[in-house]
Order: sequence, then C-alpha cells, then structure tokens
Amino acid sequence: MPIAVYVLGLAVFAQGTSEFMLSGLVSGIAADLDVPLSAAGLLTSAFAVGMVVGAPLMALSSRTWPRRRALLLFLAVFVTVHVVGALTPSYGVLLATRFVGALANAGFWAVALTTAVSMVPDRLKGRATAVVVGGVTIACVVGVPAGAVLGERWGWRSAFWAVAIVSLPAVLAVLRSIPGGRGTDTGAAPVPVRDELRALAGPRLRPVLLTMALVQGATFCTFSYLEPLLTRETGLGAGWVPVSLALFGAGSFAGVTVAGRFADARPVAVVATGMTALALGWAALALAAGRPALALALIPLLGMLAFGTGTALITRVLGLASGAPTLAGAFSTTAFNLGATVGPWAGGLALDAGFGYRAPVWMSALLMVLALLVAATTAKGRRSRAGERRPSAVQRSARGRL
Repeated sequence: MPIAVYVLGLAVFAQGTSEFMLSGLVSGIAADLDVPLSAAGLLTSAFAVGMVVGAPLMALSSRTWPRRRALLLFLAVFVTVHVVGALTPSYGVLLATRFVGALANAGFWAVALTTAVSMVPDRLKGRATAVVVGGVTIACVVGVPAGAVLGERWGWRSAFWAVAIVSLPAVLAVLRSIPGGRGTDTGAAPVPVRDELRALAGPRLRPVLLTMALVQGATFCTFSYLEPLLTRETGLGAGWVPVSLALFGAGSFAGVTVAGRFADARPVAVVATGMTALALGWAALALAAGRPALALALIPLLGMLAFGTGTALITRVLGLASGAPTLAGAFSTTAFNLGATVGPWAGGLALDAGFGYRAPVWMSALLMVLALLVAATTAKGRRSRAGERRPSAVQRSARGRL
C-alpha cells in the first residue's frame, strides 16, 4: 500500500475528530452558549449539511486542480475555521464555522477517496478505502475521547484548538507525499461531467446511496446523543463518556479493518449481514440502556457493525460508479453525511417530544429497518427484471424449433 494512502488517513483522522467530537461536548456547549441541548446537537447536523452540499460542489470545482493543491487548500480552510470557532462567543458564528469547515472537509474527502483508490490495483481498492475511512475510526478511538477529556477539564473550546493543532502535521504530510498532478496523474483527459453524472444516475447505484444514508443516519442519531444517554439514563459518571467513545471507536476500527479485507470479494454479503445485525443491535441498546455493563458491552459492537457496514457500502459505490472517477467519492461522502444530517435531527426531535434519552436509540433502530426495506425492495426488483429478461421454457423451445 503506498505511503500516500496512509497520509490521507492521517489527515482524515484530524477531520474525523472534529466531526465526531461534539458527541462528548454538547452539554458544555449548550451551557456555555445558553442554548438548548437539541441546538447544540444541531452543530453536528450543520457539519453534515456542509458535507452533503460541499462534496459534489467541491469535487466539481477542484476536478482540474492538482491533487496536492486541492488537498492543501481544503486543509488550510479547515484549520482556520476551527480557530475562529474556538474564539467566538456566538452560537450563530459557531454554527457557520461548522458549515464552512464541513465544506472544506467534504472537498478533502472527495479528493482523498478517489486519490487513494487510483493509487492501488483493483484487488486492493477495498483496503485503500478502509485506510482512509480508518482515519475516522482512529479519531473515534483517540481524538474524540481526548476531545471529551479536554472539554471536561478546560472547556469545549480547548477541543477546537486541539483539532487545529493536530491538523498541522497532516498539512506537512500531504505536502511531502501526495503527487501534484491533475486528474488521475496519467495524462489522460478527465471524464466529462455529463458522463460522470450519467454513470451516477444508474438504477443500481441510487438504492445503494440511499441505503448508505439510512445506515449512517442510524449511527449518528445515537452517537450524537451518546453522552446524555450514558450520564442521564445509564447512570454513568462523566468520566465514563471518553471511555465509552473510545470503545465505540475501537469497535469502529475493527469493523473497518475487517470490512476492508472482505468488501472487495463479498460486498453484498458484508452489507446484508451488517445491516441486519445493526437493526437488532440498536434495539438491544435501547432496551439495555439502564444496565451499565450491558450498555458498555454493546457500544463497541455497534461501532464495529456501523463502520464496517459503512466501509463496505462505500466500496460498493466506488465499484458501481467506476465511470465517475471524480464524483464517485463525492457522492459517497454526500450519502454518508446526508445520514449524519438526518440522524441528529431525528434524535433531537425525539428528545424534544419528551420520549426520553433512549428515544434516539429507538430512532436508530427504525432507520435501520427502513434501510433493510430499501435493500430488500431493490433486490426483489432486480430479480424481477432478471426474470423478465430470462426467456421462459416455451420461448426457448420455440427458438429451438426456429
């Protein structure tokens, strides 16, 4: 595996820390800025909205730029907005920095995914994807719990400063390791945008993107409100929050690692198994939330299933959208973060409706049921179309006589 692929994973680590760290900081942000808990949760949604909007826009605007220049520009903007976020006393400004930071993160993701898979042969594309996505899971293991510790000891702003500082080595690593050429660095002309959009509009790809959005929506719905669930429903102290986030991250890293090895060979089986287990797992966590030992045991398992399934879905999208080398990564990022937008919003609605701190977990289970229905309907439609195309015995007999 080229060292540049691991460098991209390092940069994603810093950005993933920012995306996920609010799950351990929402109470502190809400108290400091005098806003409701659901408003603090919407900071995660604002980041996700920026990712949804920014992924295709940034991919299109940077498709003719040298890769290294694009990645460095996105990282520079990302660092700047975190400095502004650490300094501002305004919830509105903080919300805006989350959106702008997400635009930069989306652009980086879109370029990073396509860059990583273009550097390796087909048999290693799943592993290359896993390395890049693995930066997010390492963020969950190390960065997010560290952000929660910083937030508890020195306030939530210290976590924003830490993200800005940690991003600086990634800037240097990208500068030294990523090729500076345009497109695929092969000298070939880029695929026309119209052809890429036509490839992305295929009937096989749309259901996979919708499924990815629902799976990630389920993940973020619970993850965004994990801290109040653990401290106010499970009965754990605030010191257990970083531990729980680290457990989720450790499970996520294991899931990405395993999925990276099997997604290339059996993507459908990995996705189907993971989705079924997630539907059952979120329901189990909702039922077991009042039992600390059982809840803590389920958290890493759910992290493994969520990110393992997500990695397999991204690999599936990149494989189906091979005719869209620029926008395939962007649409994967969009679907991933569309779920990250809907998830916290749905969880916040359930909380505001007074259904209790387990409500976001039940909402996660419901989203997974919807994902399974989409997958089952798609599979049934595909089998029906295949049956229509396959000639019947009478037709085959008639053809034989002819």
